[in-house]
Amino acid sequence: MFKRHKSLASERKREIISSRATRSILKNDLRNFHSLSQLILSAGPLRSAAAVKHVKTTHFEIEILDAHTRKQICIVDKMTQKSTIHDVKQKFHKACPKWYPSRIGLQLERGGPFLKDYVTIQSIATSSIVTLYFTDLGRQVSWTTVFLAEYTGPLLIYFLFYLRIPYIYDMKESSRRLRHPVVHLACFCHCLHYIRYLLETLFVHKVSAGHTPLKNLIKSCAFYWGFTSWIAYYINHPQYTPPSFGNRQVIVSTINFLICEAGNHFINVVLAHPNHTGNNACFPTPNYNPFTWMFFLVSCPNYTYEIGSWISFTVMTQTLPVGIFTLLVSIQMSLWAQKKHKIYLKKFNSYMRRKSAMIPFIL
Repeated sequence: MFKRHKSLASERKREIISSRATRSILKNDLRNFHSLSQLILSAGPLRSAAAVKHVKTTHFEIEILDAHTRKQICIVDKMTQKSTIHDVKQKFHKACPKWYPSRIGLQLERGGPFLKDYVTIQSIATSSIVTLYFTDLGRQVSWTTVFLAEYTGPLLIYFLFYLRIPYIYDMKESSRRLRHPVVHLACFCHCLHYIRYLLETLFVHKVSAGHTPLKNLIKSCAFYWGFTSWIAYYINHPQYTPPSFGNRQVIVSTINFLICEAGNHFINVVLAHPNHTGNNACFPTPNYNPFTWMFFLVSCPNYTYEIGSWISFTVMTQTLPVGIFTLLVSIQMSLWAQKKHKIYLKKFNSYMRRKSAMIPFIL
């Protein structure tokens, strides 16, 4: 009996010990689970592997044909959608070094307009193979060179005639006759006009980085240099006769000439810098300078002042060559003004309703 009670007591002790051990294990498991859950929560959500994006780049092949014979000249490959005509010209120049980029003219169709350098391949491509027609534009010169040559020539040519070198006039007749003051004044005004042109070309105008055929330079120089020689020969001739109305005619025309020259300069400054932000997308507006108020009346006041200068010079000198030159320049500038006026009407219709192209209320 004693042994039976003893065994029961030992069994109870074992159960108590086992239950305590089980409780301690459960507590440890709970602690481990709690710490594991805290670790997972602190780590945040599981991040999926970054998906690799495969961008498909479309390449184009540019087939360049001769515009006259339609024979293939070369193929420019590996051109992307963002590639421009300028990039095509660069690769074309590497394939055919004798044609540099400014000499290359590319067209979508034979006889069509030449594509601008900024045109992208994507905008003209209808398939992966693009056919362009090549035309040799001839020898090219920059616009800055054209303007400097046009304006330097008249400045030097007129001064040579003003000096009355013996190869042009008879020295005996030149020494006998005294020059009228208008001759000296005309030389000053003529030189002032072209010096202003040269300085504006270098420091004011934003000359395009493009090029033009060499033949255009020759034509412009022949026109300006030829007329300058004709004008200077008559004004500086020993038998030159002064204006009919004397000093009054000379003084009034000189004042008007200087006003037009000043107005032309200030208009060119406004055209180069249309507003304080330098945004060329807006129509130039007049400012506090009274010379710029011509913008209220015409869309191309620089041409208005230019013609005013030559009309004043014609009245001042009263010579036929100056009058013919003024007439031809006026016709050419009126054509340019009308062309620009149409462009302004499309872009800035709200600003152009009551304006003329060049001459207020007339043209």
